Parts: sequence; C-alpha cells; structure tokens
Amino acid sequence: MRQAFRGLFWMGVYAAVCLAPLAVVGVGGRPPGHGWVDDFSVALGFAGLAVMVLQFALVARFQHVAAPFGMDALLQFHRQIGYAALAFIVAHPVLLFVRDPAKLALLNFVTAPNRARCALAATVGLGVLVGTSVWRQRLRLSYEAWQLLHGVLAVAIVALALAHAALVGHYLGRPWQRALWLVLSAALVGLLGWVRLVKPLVHYRRPWRVEEVVPERGSAWTLVLRPDGHPGFRFEPGQFGWVMVGRSPFALTQHPFSFSSSAEAAGRLTLTIKARGDFTSSIAALKPGTRAYVDGPHGVFTTDRHEGPGFVLLAGGVGITPLISMLRTMADREDPRPAWLIYGNKDWESVTFREEIDALAARLRLTVVHVLEKPPAGEPKWAGETGYVNAALLRRHLPPKQVGRLRYFICGPGPMMDAVEHALVEVGVPDEHIHTERFEMV
Repeated sequence: MRQAFRGLFWMGVYAAVCLAPLAVVGVGGRPPGHGWVDDFSVALGFAGLAVMVLQFALVARFQHVAAPFGMDALLQFHRQIGYAALAFIVAHPVLLFVRDPAKLALLNFVTAPNRARCALAATVGLGVLVGTSVWRQRLRLSYEAWQLLHGVLAVAIVALALAHAALVGHYLGRPWQRALWLVLSAALVGLLGWVRLVKPLVHYRRPWRVEEVVPERGSAWTLVLRPDGHPGFRFEPGQFGWVMVGRSPFALTQHPFSFSSSAEAAGRLTLTIKARGDFTSSIAALKPGTRAYVDGPHGVFTTDRHEGPGFVLLAGGVGITPLISMLRTMADREDPRPAWLIYGNKDWESVTFREEIDALAARLRLTVVHVLEKPPAGEPKWAGETGYVNAALLRRHLPPKQVGRLRYFICGPGPMMDAVEHALVEVGVPDEHIHTERFEMV
C-alpha cells in the first residue's frame, strides 16, 4: 500500500510538471495578433518540451522514484511518452502553418531567423532520435553507437528548444514566466550533472574486479565480480544493474544485466550474459582483474517484493538469469514454498544452467518443465514439452486450485513474454499476480 501511494505521488508530480508550462499560455495573457489556434499551438510546444525535460528524469535511475513502478516499466514509459512528445512538438509548427501559410518561409534554414533555426534543428533532431530508436536494428546501428547518438541528440534537442522559446519571447515577458522557464533549464542542467558527474563519481570510488568468466550452455557466459576495497551491496533476487567493464564509469555506454547469483552470496556478484554481438561478444575475452563498475541494484522483479504461497517462473533462453537468482536464493534460505520452473529453449544443448537446475530441484520443492522447439531425436524418447508455452501446457502442469493464488514471473524474448502473459490470463491468473522484466528497449 505504501508503494502504491508513492506511485500516485510521483505520477502527480509528473503530471504537474507537464502541465505547469500551460500556465504560461493560460494565465500569461495573449500577445497582440494571436488567436486561440496560436495559443493551442504554443501550449502543445510547451507541453512537448516539458515531457522532453522529464525524459532525463525517467532515465536518471533514482531508486526512490522507480521503486513503485520498476525500472523496466519506467524505461518502457520513457519510450512510449517519447512518441507523445514528438506529436506535440510537430503539431506546434503545423498548426501555425495552417493558420498562416506565409510562415512556411521559416522552414528555409538559410534565410530563417535564429529562433526558427533552433526550432527546425530541434524538430529534425527529435525525428532522428525517435527513428534511430525504433529502427535501430534495421539500420544495423550498434547498441553502443545508438546510446551515444541518443544521449547527444537528447541534450541538443532540449537545449535548442529552450533557446527557441527564449528567442521568440512570447509568453515569457513576465518575471514569473521567465522564472518557470529558468526552473526547467536548471532542472535539465541538474539532471545532466547527476547522471554524468555525480553518479559516475560515486561508482568510481566503489570499483569491482573480474574474478573469472565461466562458459555456460546456450552461448552464454557468467561474469563473476568481487568488490574492490568496499563490501559491495545487498540486492534482492531478480534485480539488475547497469554494468561498465574495462572502462570508466564516466563512459556514455552502459549495459543493463540481471544478477544471476544468490542474494545470500554476500561479497560476490555474478551476471550471466548471452553473446549476441557488440559488447556481449567480448565477455569471453575478459581477463581476471579487469576493473568494472556496477550501478545497482535496480528493479522490482523479485520474489522478495511479491510474497505468495508459491512461485511460477517462466523463462525463455537467457531470460533464465533473474529466475536462477530467485531459485538459488530460495535454496540458500531453505525456502519451503513450492515453485515451478517452465523453461523454453530452442534445443536441449541451449538450456543454460541445465545441470544446476536439476540439483536445485533436489534441494527445493521445485517442479521443472522444459519446453523445446526442437527436442532431441532418438532414444530415450523426449519426455518434456515440445513447441511453445500456451494455456494448454500451463493447465497440464500447474495445480488448478492454486493457479489464481500463485505469483508468476516471466523473463525472455518479447514475443515469448507476450504469448505467456496472454496464456496466463486465459487460465485465470489475475493481472496483479503477473510480473515481467523487459529490457528490449531498442
């Protein structure tokens, strides 16, 4: 209940900040020659700019802000609200052009005044930012290159938009209006300072070292880290962190990975990472002693925050990572509650932690169901499930009288998670009992 009230509070703060610039239009008085279309256009522009400034707050990793929602939910909201910001900002000049076609001359970057140049550059930049995020894979843009481009463009867009508003000067003539705009500008500078200076400095003083790199099934590697000169941190099973290995914490590129170790394994942190290209393909070559930095823990995808009479863990591929942390923690705590692991993979050799899962089943009240797209041929005949997780499969393996009471945790590829969520609803699982972890942002 406390988290729910905190969530409502932060949603109220977000809405208030988005609506505050509208007071500039609604209360400030209309400039000469402006009609309601102009006012509406300016209001959309101000609202879009406020949303853009708040985008920096959504990804600043404030744990108290993210706690009621989960960091992955904030990241998804960050992406979706970006579309709204783009729509508001594009609608701002379009309405002005419709009202007065002569203003189309402002699109000529060479002859336009500086205020129009700033607006045009900001709008084009926002289009590029959204486009490269939506079509990153089609453009074959690496995650590292995208993250650098995304960060630089975001700062430039907001700075140009603020400059545009200041150069136009309409609705900013009164002291309180200028004060409001100065607050937005200061908020942007403050957020950038927190993300790019304060947090990296904190992490710089708390380094980690690579102890070993362990090969796993399914083209995955487990990165074992030890704190260097500090006790590390406690985390809850299923949580994650942003990791920088072999580079400065001030580097622009960071990677989010779930912790795979038990939450009871103090002073040791493991992350199991599938080699998919870019940074992940370099994990195998890391040498013991390499310095690393971890920004964490983050996330609410954890059995510690969603108590229940038992847990159903549904994994796809390397999505097993946060779930194996939950199982390892349950074993270390000698948790007597029942658990079910339904684990989908392409084939038998791709089952990460295959042998350990069998060992955990002997230590816990754990039922393991393997689901393979391509089961092994020959004898003995495959005894597990074939195909994909659906409602019929869930009905075969879950206790019907407890389906609505258990807690469900899903992690895996996006399409798999969508299908499993629909299947759970189909068998009668309440929405509030379904917990997911998604990081495929771009």
